[in-house]
Order: sequence, then C-alpha cells, then structure tokens
Amino acid sequence: MKAIILHGKENISLGEFPTPETHRGEVKVAVSYCGICGSDYHKYEGKANTHPIRYPVPLGHEISGTVAEVGEDVKGLSVGDKVTVDPNWSCGKCYFCQNGKPAFCENARGVVKGMAEFVVSPVENVYKLPDGLSMRDAALAEPLSCCIHGADLLDARHGESVALVGFGAIGAMMLELLRLSGAGDITVIETNTDKKETAIEMGATRFVSPTDEEAIKELSESGRITKVIECVGNRHAEATAIKVAGKGATVVLFGVADEKEILPFSPYEAFAKELTVKASFVNPFTTKRAVDMLASGLLDTDRLISAVLSMEEAMDEIRHPNFSRKGKVLVKISDAE
Repeated sequence: MKAIILHGKENISLGEFPTPETHRGEVKVAVSYCGICGSDYHKYEGKANTHPIRYPVPLGHEISGTVAEVGEDVKGLSVGDKVTVDPNWSCGKCYFCQNGKPAFCENARGVVKGMAEFVVSPVENVYKLPDGLSMRDAALAEPLSCCIHGADLLDARHGESVALVGFGAIGAMMLELLRLSGAGDITVIETNTDKKETAIEMGATRFVSPTDEEAIKELSESGRITKVIECVGNRHAEATAIKVAGKGATVVLFGVADEKEILPFSPYEAFAKELTVKASFVNPFTTKRAVDMLASGLLDTDRLISAVLSMEEAMDEIRHPNFSRKGKVLVKISDAE
C-alpha cells in the first residue's frame, strides 16, 4: 500500500509499505483523510512521543475512512461503514485500566498509522460515523477528542473569565469549546497578530500578544482570569499561562512540550495565588463525544481546516510547515467521501 513512511529523524519517504493483515476482533479501514498532528512534526524531528516508535512506520493517526474488511468475531460493523478510529489502545486489564485510567495503560499501543491507504485496528477503537458527517470533518475527531479531555480538566463554567494561550489548530478548537461552554470572557494570547481578526470572529473577547508586556501585566494584576489553558507546548507559553492566572485559578498545560524543556516559574507566585496546575494527556473516553459534536454542526470546521493536501504535498508540509501554522491540515488519502 502507498504510505508516507518515517524511517528516522528527518527521514521520510512516500512509497510502498506492507498492507496490514486483519485478525480476529480487528477491522481494516480504507483511509480517506488523515490529519497532520503536532506530534507528527515531533516524530519527524526525532522528539519523544506518546508511544515508542519502531522504524519504519507510516506517520499520522487522525483518520476517517471506510471499513474494508472485518475480522472474525467482529460485530456491529460491516464493510462499507464510514468510521473514525481512536489511535490509543488500552488493554483493559492492567492496574491503570482497572482503575479508570486507560490513558496510562501499562500495555498501551498506537493502533493507527494513518498516512497510508489502510489501517487495522481492534474493533473497540472503531467508531461508526453518524449519517451526514463528512469524511473530511470526521478526520477532526481525534484532535477534538483530546481537546474535549483538556476542556473537561479546565472545567470552565458559564460566565467565567478564561485565557487561551496559543491559537494554532488546537487553540482554535479549544476556543470553539470554550465558547460553547458559556465562558463569559475569553482572552486569546498569541504571538501571530495576523490571527487577531479570526480569533475575535470565533468568539474571543480580546486578543493579546505575549510580547506586549503592559497588556500581560494588566491581565496578571487584574486577577479576573480564573481558568487558563495553554495550547503551545513551550516553556514561554507555559510561563505566560501561570503569569496571567488570577488568584485561585486553574491552569491546564495542554501543549506537548519538548521532553528536555524545563518550566521556569516562581513557586512563590503559585503559592500566593493558590494555583491548581494540571496537564492533559490524550483522550480517555472522549472519542464518541467528539464524533457527536462534529455531527451536530456546532463547530465551524471550515475555520479549523487550513488546507487539504495530497500525499505528495504533505511531504513538503511535514518538512517545511506552512499551512499548519494557520490551522489543521488534512491529507487526502483516497477519493472516498
């Protein structure tokens, strides 16, 4: 099968890869679209990932597609069904699984290598799409499910003042969720000022650059921000998130930072504000909610998606990010809709 293959650090190719076989309890999916995740860039750069990487391997895990084959004992799915797949498999038997924390499964593995014509997944990870949900939009289910988990941890309530640090593809999804949660005042903090108009149109109350020291100081001293979510994944954004948080605030670190990066912040500041600092990891129990939310039409997916690329074009995008700086990039694997 045709695939975008990662061979090692900064080494990818577009070529033939063995088509995975379907075994008992598994489903083969013909991939329609696959999103490019920030973690795909991390893998390309040789950085740490959620699961260990065994080269060579196709990139990608945010997919939509059509059931091409079902293994023995598979029930509830048939060839031709439109689906998406949760890439994070857990065993259901280890200490963490049995204590309601499958994201930390001791036997966890990734079951989607999505920038390829086919993937094979355990049936429990496959979600049938509701009628009317397009393949294009369904490819947003995995990143949206992660955002929903982060938003759950943040727990922004109606009328609360929230700061969102970072307005990339994930930040835009998070803004949609914050708006739908009823947050009364949303401040977007983002280095790229070209995104200001879009952020305001999507529901932000104000847009602030992190380099505007006066504006950041004003936010910090106001004490009005009770919830902060950081969607960048570097120490500067994380430090900004803690700085603007008001007294008694909750800060969620959602962005995936470099494993070697250390966060510089004042423990006294955290103490004086009595901050609650959390981190968000993958998407436990949120895939179905993401699928249903996409099907509802509540999200403006046209604003979230910046480009749909061919596999050939995606090679250049992975090597030299361009469209991903403006929103979510999808790779079109097949013409099936």
